[in-house]
Amino acid sequence: MKCPFCGHTEDRVVDSRVGRDGEFIRRRRECLKCHRRYTTYEYIEDVLPHVVKRDGRREPFDRQKLRGSILKACEKRSVGVQAVDDVVGDIEARLHERAEKEISSLELGNLVMEHLQKLDQVAYVRFASVYRQFKDINQFMDEVKGLLKDDKTKQAPGAKPRPLIKTK
Repeated sequence: MKCPFCGHTEDRVVDSRVGRDGEFIRRRRECLKCHRRYTTYEYIEDVLPHVVKRDGRREPFDRQKLRGSILKACEKRSVGVQAVDDVVGDIEARLHERAEKEISSLELGNLVMEHLQKLDQVAYVRFASVYRQFKDINQFMDEVKGLLKDDKTKQAPGAKPRPLIKTK
């Protein structure tokens, strides 16, 4: 470790403590040349896959970007921030489990849609309309009809179907 005061590279560790929930280690160090003390923090480096965009560009996975897109889809819906954070956390955990160093934006979008379909169907349709880049109202209606069909198959036999969207 390089001393921030004199630049000397030799020091001794005076004290070590584990930080919040074991997320980091705080170390007090003393420079062996100038004898001044300073603090360092050690963190585990997160190695998440890069996202391969539709045009072939690669960019690092961005938790805040994912969270923002899900929050946008859930805007003005009765979906709590904690539920969104749980979805983001689950997706991030699934990415940590993967052996691959890259994930396509299509696959990542499908993971989001899988969670949103269970969480809130309106948010799901909002996200799908942007993610799948619907070209016209027919594609949009096909998606809604698919949701209605899935909803009917999940209901108990003899139960009255509940409408998702009122149509004329």
